[in-house]
Amino acid sequence: MTPRSFTKLFSSVDLRGHSLRNRIVFGAHTTNMAVEGLPTERHAAYYAERAIGGAAMVVVEPMPVHQAAVLTRGNFRHSDNAVIPHFRKVTEAIKTNGAVAIQQLYHVGSHGDQDNAFHPAWSPSGMPSYHDSDGSHAMSEAEIEETITGFVEAARRCRESGFDGVEVWAAYHGLVDQFWTPWSNKREDKWGGSLENRTRFSREIITRIRKTCGDDFIIGLAVNDEPDFEVALQRESISEIIERHDREQMIDYVTCGTGSYFDFYKLMPTFIYPEKLGTDLAATLKGVVKHALVTAESHIRTPDNAETVLGEGQADLVSIVRGQIADPHLANKAREGRAEDIRGCLSCNQMCWGRRSRDYWISCVVNPSTGREAEWGGDRFTPAAQARSVLVVGGGPAGLEAARVSAERGHRVVLAEASPHLGGAYRLAGLQPRRGQVIELIEWYERQLTRLGVEIRLNAYMDEDDVVAVQADEVIVATGSLPPDTGFQKAIPHIECLDGIENANVYSAEAIMARQARPGQRVIVLDEGGNWKGCGTAWKLAEDGHDVTIVTPDPLVGKELQRTAADFPLRRTLAGLGVKFVVESAITHWSGTSAAVQSFLDGGKTEILADTLVFATANMAEDSLAVALRQRGVSFREIGDGAAPRQAAYAIYEGRKAGLEL
Repeated sequence: MTPRSFTKLFSSVDLRGHSLRNRIVFGAHTTNMAVEGLPTERHAAYYAERAIGGAAMVVVEPMPVHQAAVLTRGNFRHSDNAVIPHFRKVTEAIKTNGAVAIQQLYHVGSHGDQDNAFHPAWSPSGMPSYHDSDGSHAMSEAEIEETITGFVEAARRCRESGFDGVEVWAAYHGLVDQFWTPWSNKREDKWGGSLENRTRFSREIITRIRKTCGDDFIIGLAVNDEPDFEVALQRESISEIIERHDREQMIDYVTCGTGSYFDFYKLMPTFIYPEKLGTDLAATLKGVVKHALVTAESHIRTPDNAETVLGEGQADLVSIVRGQIADPHLANKAREGRAEDIRGCLSCNQMCWGRRSRDYWISCVVNPSTGREAEWGGDRFTPAAQARSVLVVGGGPAGLEAARVSAERGHRVVLAEASPHLGGAYRLAGLQPRRGQVIELIEWYERQLTRLGVEIRLNAYMDEDDVVAVQADEVIVATGSLPPDTGFQKAIPHIECLDGIENANVYSAEAIMARQARPGQRVIVLDEGGNWKGCGTAWKLAEDGHDVTIVTPDPLVGKELQRTAADFPLRRTLAGLGVKFVVESAITHWSGTSAAVQSFLDGGKTEILADTLVFATANMAEDSLAVALRQRGVSFREIGDGAAPRQAAYAIYEGRKAGLEL
């Protein structure tokens, strides 16, 4: 196949006197890496890697402009010049590697976080928070002026830190958007009512930033598309507002995202959503602006997506955030005609938004160097001092990454996999609806291992004698895990084995996805994980026409997926397929044709008729090879599910770490 030409994507463009080497932006997102409010070496290395990788403009994570705007543990100090020398290290790291450096400035208004801010949330009219159950304080005119000053002073510190500009956050129904939106701005003074008054807040912020920071300072504006909530600003209203700012040449660019505090799930859309979500609003704004560049953002994962958006004239720039978290060298690989070498984002949100939602610094399932660039030397590899022979047993995500990294560092690698395919149980996840990106990741590993000359042995089960016979200098055991066959449920730990487990038609989620079982029409999925293992299997079964009931001890289906902003869209999808939910319950008996289900709330028991019972519970490590090797005194490293069953992110992390340590 001839590599696609990315003509539009790799054309340069001027932005207020700054030449962008291409149209790829690494857009603003909270990395949550600050320590005591100061940017760190972790920040500098993180952003530098994306600049090294070819991004034209890097928008550093949002700076709160006031104590009322503090949202996370890792937010920057908002009113202290002590940040300036630390930010200079970040801007130098970005700019010396060829990218323009911007910082986003934000205030969430009513949607504050008392756990971190310890300050009343400020808003135009005292409306409630959609972040938690709190209310907010209606700002006085003096407090409005104080907040505007906060934006301007933050911009001044950015200028003194070496940033080329700032992006004013007016998206997602944050404070600026709250002033713009009639639903949240019920003021009767000069800050509310007419369009002129409702935009006064943003226009004052931008005008004063321009006066303070100078004519060569870039000022962008971030907005969002939220067509599903009538109280949110619709595209016609946003167009009117942006045209008002553009007419006076107040802004140099406008970034178009999706979702809001009204619908948080579309802010970082998972694979449940269509791709290129931000392009509709971007295309609309392209039709009204005369001066500002338009950036499309939201689920534009790949260079192909980006080239299409640009080629159709829907935007001038594209912001690829999660795609460059997954592969910081995405831009260079596409420019060099190596798009097939780009490690694609899974749109899973597990370690980026999922970690941020728990107030940790972000990482990435497929790229564990994310957040560890300073300690691991970026997403690049230093050749080993001495090439060694390496045997990796197990071709799941841990083994694949260990083999790849070992080979990247110059070692001679043999990868032995017992099954006919690479990927292990993770391949089964890729067979769930809309999860084909997992299969694409496995295919990416296959291409990389072939390029690196790794010897891949499929259908190659290895016992301890086989391992010894290879005579490798280093052995890495990544043998994965297996589902238990007892029907044990953590929610009822006193019952070691489910009553009736010996009866027919009981299968693991893995057996269902591997098509090793033929389920009947009526299927119960017992889901103790609240994650994709059970929920994705239920989705697949329902999509295939089965009548599915999910039984879970959790108070809601997909509980663990809450932190990835996937749970509600998933439940809506399942409900649309007719899946029934039984929550806060356990199964106490299986007859072969029905399950006895007990409620944890009132102890009541009900019977659910079913032809098949499917278990999605915690696996057990397949460590028999590791045990045998220890008994033989053979030295080895044990990684992934073979050490302890967990999610793929930790398997890939351990694979990377093992390869780096050889």
